Amino acid sequence: METNESIKAQKKVLRKVIKVQKSTFSKGNYLIESDNVFSQIENSPAFKDAKTVLAYWSLPREIETHRFVNKWYKHKKIILPLVVGDELELRVYNGPESMVVGPSFGILEPQKGEIFTETAIDFGIIPGMAFDLQGNRIGRGKGYYDKLLKKIDVLKVGVCLSFQLVDKIPIDSYDVVMDLVVYPQ
Repeated sequence: METNESIKAQKKVLRKVIKVQKSTFSKGNYLIESDNVFSQIENSPAFKDAKTVLAYWSLPREIETHRFVNKWYKHKKIILPLVVGDELELRVYNGPESMVVGPSFGILEPQKGEIFTETAIDFGIIPGMAFDLQGNRIGRGKGYYDKLLKKIDVLKVGVCLSFQLVDKIPIDSYDVVMDLVVYPQ
């Protein structure tokens, strides 16, 4: 049986490998693969039926979400996370003007939206450093999403670029498994 330290070490190595691959992937490929993933999502019955969607505002060198979020926020309630301490707070996205550089990581966050306190969300688009086809996910290492996903009832859909889909993710008891992983096809 693997120890927690062994699993942590494996995750650290995998994060480094993915970080290198991110740096060599072209901006054009990011956009092409992001469009492919979000086309699959938009055509899924679960998304079509969803009224409330948890998404995220992508960072550079992540699957690109800005166009998707801006396309759908007038048709569905789009919820974006905001880092508060060591937790994620959820806010309703009301358009690009609601995004402000946050104090935690110097990234754009929904500082101006109303706080979303419900625990049931129809559809969740979940980022990660890497995923496997069993729905296992590795994040950036802080556990923000794992903590959040244990508190809410949501269809968990991991999204990733082609190089972020790996054979096997090392997991421990803190990790939350995705219901589905969508990747470029």
